[in-house]
Amino acid sequence: MPLSQTVVAPDMDNIKAIYLAAEDLKIAASILYQAYHDDPLFMDIFQYNKEGYESRLRSAIREELNAFWQARQPMIGLFDDKRLLAVACLIGPDAEFGPSRFWHWRLKMLLTAGYFGTKQMVDKEQKVREHIPAQRYHMLSFIGVHPDYQHYGLGHILMSAIDSVMKEDAASEGIGVYVTLPKCLSFFEDGQYKMLEALETGHITGHLMFCERQ
Repeated sequence: MPLSQTVVAPDMDNIKAIYLAAEDLKIAASILYQAYHDDPLFMDIFQYNKEGYESRLRSAIREELNAFWQARQPMIGLFDDKRLLAVACLIGPDAEFGPSRFWHWRLKMLLTAGYFGTKQMVDKEQKVREHIPAQRYHMLSFIGVHPDYQHYGLGHILMSAIDSVMKEDAASEGIGVYVTLPKCLSFFEDGQYKMLEALETGHITGHLMFCERQ
């Protein structure tokens, strides 16, 4: 949304959590790009100090969302009528969508994000999965609220929707998430996510958290 446009506050009574459709992916990618632009992990993986960081990050998020769509992984959006305000992407317990991804995803990532960025993303996911204390679980890969609509409570509505997705799978033991922004820790703690351990990936130390099924 251009900065010159007036931001219309969301109608909180009208917010609906809906699975994303193909036509929503472009706006979803924009929301997530803004959410993760200053995330230390992504700044490290996609080499913030080198020219082209924004392009590499945009490309990586776009390819991730395309891979989620093709693999039919749950992507949730919060909508106020037709306005997409927030996004969350999960990997399901039974997804053949682990660290290796599929070959065409890796090829596209190599072409757009570069070898270093692609390898770092794959290595990060592998390391995180090795430290989750469960066999069948969901993994929260992305979560973001459009910057114009933050501080309205949309994050907590999205958290409830994420929990509902997990509970739809009777065998899922919970939801894992790797948090690299300290300001987000309290948000997940409020959502009943428990701290597991500090985990270093690349040059960044984040916190692995897990919400057990209730």
